[in-house]
Amino acid sequence: MGTRPSGTVPRHRWLLAALLVALAATPVVLRYLVFWPLDQWQVDVEVYREAGVSILTGRPVYATLTESPQLLPFTYPPFAALLAIPLALVPFGAAGWLWTGLQVLATTAIVWYAGYRLIHRAGPWVPLALALLTAPMLWLHPVSDGIRFGQVNAFIVLACLMDLREPRPRVLRRVPRGVLVGLAMAVKLTPGVFVVHFLVTRRWREAATAVGTAVGVTLGAWVLLPQASFAFWGGALQDPARLGPNMGTSNQSLRGFLLRVGPDGMPGTVLWLGCVAVVGVFGFWLARRFHERGDSIGEVAAVGLMACLLSPVAWIHHFHWVVVVVFALLGADPLRERRRLWAGAGVTAFFLCRLPWWGISWLNQRDWPELPGRVLQNADVFGALAALVLLWWVSRDDLDAVAPAPPAGSGQTTPAISRAV
Repeated sequence: MGTRPSGTVPRHRWLLAALLVALAATPVVLRYLVFWPLDQWQVDVEVYREAGVSILTGRPVYATLTESPQLLPFTYPPFAALLAIPLALVPFGAAGWLWTGLQVLATTAIVWYAGYRLIHRAGPWVPLALALLTAPMLWLHPVSDGIRFGQVNAFIVLACLMDLREPRPRVLRRVPRGVLVGLAMAVKLTPGVFVVHFLVTRRWREAATAVGTAVGVTLGAWVLLPQASFAFWGGALQDPARLGPNMGTSNQSLRGFLLRVGPDGMPGTVLWLGCVAVVGVFGFWLARRFHERGDSIGEVAAVGLMACLLSPVAWIHHFHWVVVVVFALLGADPLRERRRLWAGAGVTAFFLCRLPWWGISWLNQRDWPELPGRVLQNADVFGALAALVLLWWVSRDDLDAVAPAPPAGSGQTTPAISRAV
């Protein structure tokens, strides 16, 4: 998957690692696929699958709702509906289990690509290191929530991480940088923050490739699905209510936080835009510095947090980016750099907890003070902001001594990356 430890590793260790990952996923899978109420089972997989069914049967993609009691609409661009066609070819139960397995595999791949600086240090024990580092990531609240709903975020994170990571994954050796970001944008709009990052870092070719890819597949989807494309880009996209209650606890973006506690109307909008500007300037500055020092994992982690914080809507499962954040914090040798170990462990422990729902339980106690409940209710917003600051804190010495980044596409790596591979 990008590095080459597997050639010296016995096959049985990879089999043992696969078994450990499966065992680690078992508690989450049992909870959400075996013991979960059937009327709430894999509700987003059902949304995707129904979009594929709509294409195959000719019914309107964006006017169709899933069955009662959920009654959920399809909210993604038409290109995503095309990708959902394979799900329509199998029974819903099989689709749910298949999607869950793919999410576990995608999260394991994210750990591999984001944690390679740490994992490679295990030498012939690389498979076990990968499995042991993957296990707690599957239990993170955003990741387990993605498995609960049957969400797409694991694949979005993996695509963007693979596209930006240095050294370039071998499987993408002939794929221009920016293509995977563009495909992710065509499925979900929030990866567009990576185009902003490309522009900030003056990587014009990558920005053009990402935008061109997204536009190309979107136009291709328009040719194949003209009515659905017009319905989405001409109406459904402008209806935020289709996404769900924006001021609900599950929306852990800056806007969601302000909708719950801030002023209404124009003052609230101005305050939100001001917060977006402040957080965005710091976040994209930090991502640029990571790029300049050759730390592509820190780069992806910072931009991924921007995708959640700056978006008008960021559900809890959108914070799948925390997996990348944890390994950006840990770096290559957290036992030597103890502040990295504490930062990575702290963020992991924080997002293992279901703090927003603890906040709801607190607020339901009428005799308890409201402020602690509000803080808990918006914990993921504060956690993402804290993670952004921690990314700067653990790397501040390196960020103060930045070496110029090699030209894009040169195949060169900075000394920091070369030592880590």
